[in-house]
Amino acid sequence: MRYLSPKADLTFKKVFGEHKDVIISFLNALLPLEGEDEEITWVEYLTPELVPQTPLNKDSIVDVRCKDRLGRQFIVEMQMMWTSEYKKRVLFNASKAYVSQLEKGGDYTLLQPVYSLNLVNDTFSDNEVYYHDYRIVEDAETKEVIEGMRFIFIELPKFTPRNYGDKKMQVLWLRFLTEIGEDTISVPQELTEVPEINKAVAQLEESAFSKSQLLGYEKFWDIVSTAKTTISSAFGEGERKGREEGRAEGREEERMKIARTLKQLGSSTEMIVQATGLTPKEISAL
Repeated sequence: MRYLSPKADLTFKKVFGEHKDVIISFLNALLPLEGEDEEITWVEYLTPELVPQTPLNKDSIVDVRCKDRLGRQFIVEMQMMWTSEYKKRVLFNASKAYVSQLEKGGDYTLLQPVYSLNLVNDTFSDNEVYYHDYRIVEDAETKEVIEGMRFIFIELPKFTPRNYGDKKMQVLWLRFLTEIGEDTISVPQELTEVPEINKAVAQLEESAFSKSQLLGYEKFWDIVSTAKTTISSAFGEGERKGREEGRAEGREEERMKIARTLKQLGSSTEMIVQATGLTPKEISAL
């Protein structure tokens, strides 16, 4: 039995964007929900496209987007490469989902929280912590939290399975993301004992995909490998130019260079957006 990696665009969306019981288990395990009152028991999938309210605003597409009975929205993304622009894009997407809840003149008390869960197959911090929880907090004295948006970033390469006690499901789901793939010979029993994870594993069986899908899967990893090399060299050059010409101008120039290169390699617009932070309109104009 050969399995595909769940981190690829094709497989990630199939596992988490088509099976409600799977995404419910996944969200409950990885989000900082407190107590049974906050547990997710039902979801409705929403269109992953976040359409702007005016034509002057940017549009964007996320991997998975859903909401529960309380109206809370959950945005889930797998990010293969870390760039300095990614956090800004996450903030932008969550903000758009938050404000889209109200019609003009609507009651602000109707607004429900938006959770943004971001799985990053790369590292971006210097410490050993893999789980990062961001909130809007008063900094000086009260530490009061402004509720509404919450951002979770998980650095997958830093994750190491340990006995976390009450975080058992979090560990098991992260093991699914980091251990299951093309090198898997047998799936650990701890994973198959959880019905939702066992179901997720079954979605990764190579036999479940068509020849064209498998070709797209292989192309995805080729593009990721090439993009990482391109981004690494381009940003190194961008830093040098930034010191000489002004950092902002230098970085912008290199972002455009990266986008052109990835476009020539046949990368999807979505992949280029993730790698550079440019908008689909900016990419199509190149």
